[in-house]
Amino acid sequence: MGDMTEIDGMGTERATCVLAENPSAMTLDGTNTWLIAEPGSEEAVIVDPGPKDGKHLRRVLDTVEAQNRRIGLILLTHGHPDHSAGAGRLAKLAGGQIKVRALDPRHRLGDEGLAEGDVVTTGGLELRIMETPGHSDDSLTFWLPADGAVLTGDTILGYGTTVLEGSLGDYLGSLDRLRRFATDVEATTVLPGHGPKLDDPIAVLDYYIDHRRERLAQVESAVAAGATTAREVVERVYADVDRSLWPAAEQSVQAQLDYLNSR
Repeated sequence: MGDMTEIDGMGTERATCVLAENPSAMTLDGTNTWLIAEPGSEEAVIVDPGPKDGKHLRRVLDTVEAQNRRIGLILLTHGHPDHSAGAGRLAKLAGGQIKVRALDPRHRLGDEGLAEGDVVTTGGLELRIMETPGHSDDSLTFWLPADGAVLTGDTILGYGTTVLEGSLGDYLGSLDRLRRFATDVEATTVLPGHGPKLDDPIAVLDYYIDHRRERLAQVESAVAAGATTAREVVERVYADVDRSLWPAAEQSVQAQLDYLNSR
């Protein structure tokens, strides 16, 4: 685990993290809820309100109010409950007609979605939306140019690596794209959905890309050695990983097997 005190309250000039108290093997220290606002603006944007936990949602609201702001909009990087379940409740707590925008219509409140190329300008912000599927089919990445910051949800984490629910082909494509993008715009910070912020985006992306290639090679070797199911691959490749994570690893291995089969 990271240092909780380092994570809660971390951020950039425009972004502040409010850490949810839902730590686990899958959520690391807990979900990072991001409060984003332009200096001097009365309106804040909340990215990933987190789980449906009244105490956390209250703290998010208190943090916004302590900045003399109100919530203007709620955005989701993806629909997994540890990021999205509290969205409707937070919108209610904040009062007013607050919209929740997400790629997946099932997680929206109001009729506005989020898609590739959208620009969010609430409260004078500029937040650019990219579709980066892989961790899930509905995963988005947000670019905050004024701070050189990329909000990655679960596509890139503060430490460790991401579990895949979507396709590995999509995920590799998303990583390559983010690598090119981060280089082009000279991004300086990754603000992830879990774990501490990362101040060398290119190095992190290179690590993720290398890690995926390595795992893929290991899965290929396990198959060549006679493993036929995802479970059998996990037993060989993830032998050193805590068994409580094996079901998640199995999901990732299945994505890798599908990818190898499709080639």
